[in-house]
Amino acid sequence: LIALEVTGLPAGEWVAFHIHETGKCDHQTGHASAGGHFNPTNAEHGYLTGKGPHAGDMPNQRVGPDGVLRSQAFNSVVKLDGGDTAIRGKALMIHGGQDDYKSQPAGDAGNRQACAVIE
Repeated sequence: LIALEVTGLPAGEWVAFHIHETGKCDHQTGHASAGGHFNPTNAEHGYLTGKGPHAGDMPNQRVGPDGVLRSQAFNSVVKLDGGDTAIRGKALMIHGGQDDYKSQPAGDAGNRQACAVIE
């Protein structure tokens, strides 16, 4: 279970949420340092593709009317520690738009808005 509380997001909007491959959140470069989606099995992106999803694909999340995203999401593919699907040290990323669950490589989810390293 992954719990989130992120402030300063667009109130009432749906946003994409992914696990990215590198635990680097350089805000000066738009979080490009976090790399692509965490994908240790080389799957296609998205829940709506026959060969997906990436291990780092997560469901879209709704931001509250106060601009705060409070959520708990389950991902049965990953675990915190141990093995190829461990996410400790990876990045959690919030994008500016919704994930369409099919476009390659990242669901047409928009700009990277917020980033945090998983500890």
